[in-house]
Amino acid sequence: MHTSLAAQLAQLELGHVRAERIRPCRSTEPPDPDAVTQTLAAIWSDLFALFPDTALEEDSEEIAWGLVNLFHRAAAKRSRQIDRATDEIRCLLAAADGSEVNSSQLESEIERARSAEAAMLGLEAMREAAAFLYSRETGSSWRPAGGSRLNHGASCTSAVVDGRDFLRARGEARQRARMPDGTPVLFAGGRLSFATDLEAKTFANNVWDTLDKVRGRVADMVLVHGGDHKGVDRLAASWAEARKVPQIAFGLDTRLGQRAGFKRNEQMLSLKPRCLVAFPGSGVLERLVVDAKAKQIAVVDRRGPLGTHPKHAARLAEAAG
Repeated sequence: MHTSLAAQLAQLELGHVRAERIRPCRSTEPPDPDAVTQTLAAIWSDLFALFPDTALEEDSEEIAWGLVNLFHRAAAKRSRQIDRATDEIRCLLAAADGSEVNSSQLESEIERARSAEAAMLGLEAMREAAAFLYSRETGSSWRPAGGSRLNHGASCTSAVVDGRDFLRARGEARQRARMPDGTPVLFAGGRLSFATDLEAKTFANNVWDTLDKVRGRVADMVLVHGGDHKGVDRLAASWAEARKVPQIAFGLDTRLGQRAGFKRNEQMLSLKPRCLVAFPGSGVLERLVVDAKAKQIAVVDRRGPLGTHPKHAARLAEAAG
């Protein structure tokens, strides 16, 4: 006759054994940075070698964005855990009565916060490594679908901050962690098309060369742009990614309809930038140039053909005539 599991256990003399909750050992050491870089590069190379000349070729950029976003979302989750643990620590400190229970709870919450912080920093480092691969693959700086891309474990050179997040932080008595600190430089340009690949390359080179020259004059430059993934902003964002220059991206508030572009102009100019770098664009951009000059903000004008100075193009035309 077979006895039940419960009956078999009852026959054992286990009365002296006490079940205890075993706390797992949590290391605060992140993965080795070189190992992270090499592993992600290998995964990236193998995965995206599959896509050319297949039905997935057009989806490769979206898949690449999603891979970076995996690390970004995981890091954001850990950041929220830190916030909750920090709030609990404040409450325990306020209610501190010297008891063993209070001290034990406080130690537990501090350990939880430290563990979450270590995990967040590790995940952010992995996201930054993946974001570099994304930039190399697509030619564009990686940005989350909403909000900012902050890197708490490093300087703000890798920050891509949402414009509204930045304005909110500036208005608070205590700024959010890792917001970029430096001299704002506005960049503006529209969506353009070119007759040949050579013209497109020439224009892109002019954007990068211009920004390099501006950075030579403004060493602590923070690039402020509209965050348009399909326009000239994409070239500027890629430049900032490559040069490790922090970015503030002011996306359009679509709820404002036709006023959205002009409202964005107001927000960017409210940062009191050192100068405006202007490439060809729409009427909204032209209004931005007018308003910048009215506020005595220097304009680096590159609205001529292929991103040249308009007066330079006029001199060439005059010489040719």
